[in-house]
Amino acid sequence: MASQVSMAFADKGRAMSKTPASLRIIVVLIVNMTIFFTLMNLLTMISQRPSTTITFSSNNYVEVANLTKDIMVPSQDPEPLVEKTQLHHIVFCIASTAKLWKHRKEYIKLWWKHNQTKGFVWLDEPVSVSTTKEPLPDIKISGPALRFSYLNNQGNRSAVRLSRIIRNILGDDDTFFVPENLVRVLSKYDHSQFYYLGSNSESHKQNIFFSYNMAYGGGGVAITYPLAKALERTQDKCIERYPQLYGSDDRIQACLAELGVPLTKEDGFHQLDIYGDASGLLSSHPVSPFLSIHHLDLIDPIFPNMTRVEAIKHLLLAKDLDSAALMQQSICYVQSQNWSISISWGYSVKIYQKIIPVRELETPERTFFDWYRGYKPLGLPFNSRSVPRKVCDKPVVFFMSKGEYNDSTKQTVTVYSRIPGSEICKRKKTLNPFLFHTISVFKELDPNLWDKQRRRNCCRVLEMKNSGSVYVEVGKCRDGEVIAFQ
Repeated sequence: MASQVSMAFADKGRAMSKTPASLRIIVVLIVNMTIFFTLMNLLTMISQRPSTTITFSSNNYVEVANLTKDIMVPSQDPEPLVEKTQLHHIVFCIASTAKLWKHRKEYIKLWWKHNQTKGFVWLDEPVSVSTTKEPLPDIKISGPALRFSYLNNQGNRSAVRLSRIIRNILGDDDTFFVPENLVRVLSKYDHSQFYYLGSNSESHKQNIFFSYNMAYGGGGVAITYPLAKALERTQDKCIERYPQLYGSDDRIQACLAELGVPLTKEDGFHQLDIYGDASGLLSSHPVSPFLSIHHLDLIDPIFPNMTRVEAIKHLLLAKDLDSAALMQQSICYVQSQNWSISISWGYSVKIYQKIIPVRELETPERTFFDWYRGYKPLGLPFNSRSVPRKVCDKPVVFFMSKGEYNDSTKQTVTVYSRIPGSEICKRKKTLNPFLFHTISVFKELDPNLWDKQRRRNCCRVLEMKNSGSVYVEVGKCRDGEVIAFQ
């Protein structure tokens, strides 16, 4: 605007030159003042009119001021914080029968936390209850399920009864759970959403026959509360559509499939569809929290020279020390002696008198029969390796015997003792592991182990004493540390 005014008066310069000087001065002053006040008004208007401002009004609306217009839009309330899953959020539902209850309740006593865990045992008929309060869940009797058709000739119609038991965690009466690790795993998931968690069978044929998309009930099935409510609304009609199915867990999976919810696998649930010696599996546990172990009546006691109940009770010693680390495998080497050491924390230590790569050591040995009483690797849904036949190729095995927490060093110390009576390899070039009676493992607590990206811990041999003891440290791998024979 100022330039336009200047051009106009330039064109009239000749005419103005003919006017008196005093008049020209007055005109110039008036023009300059006009230009000055016009510019000041424009600057004032711009400074008082922001391009965009946002203010929150008391009526829960957001007021948006724009250069061209004012718009009123509803505000979005901040999303409420979802509390992470804790033990008191979890409700266990344990399937059992009156016939087996007296025996199987001893397994439940080992993991049930009085006044901490919540849940029920569902029986098919009433049983006599001890007048002495036992650390057990309350007993409920399942309602009749005779109105539902059951057409599977190989199964038992009690599967229909059990499939109608819906809560957060489903399991069997011969299942041992680790509640602390269940909380660690379930807290990763938003429990306000639909989640169906569990794992498959250790039998390839079982997974083919039932489904690889199914969580096996004995190993444990976890269902979030909103999903359990949705399943409850549709389940009876759904069950009627699947009279040919075998068990309760495949019926649950079929009904969840109708809701569009897939299985989220967690490798720490162990159905253990095997027979015999489970040490090959347990000593090569995947890098995942140890959550459960099933079929305690079918496998051998997990510790030698103990009953099944005594063996699980013995495992509690390590579980109570450091539940996050339970069964976690660490691997290290003693270069001078050509040793390969595999530690399953809280369970066992194996020393091989030759160098075996990590890739092989993390693969379970077939110390067990599969579900169809065979040793064939093709019957398993995971990689496995055969048990060595030569004495010098077999590991020297030490089982956990005791453990404690050292307040001064802030470490757990677990001791593993060699079981006498096994064959002795007589290699002369290297130190014989049979000369050692105990392995002591030192480890710092790491309760947040599973809050981070999963990685196997490293181990380092600290000392080998003439008194017959080996001292080993287990912990986070250091920067640049590689689990390999150097």
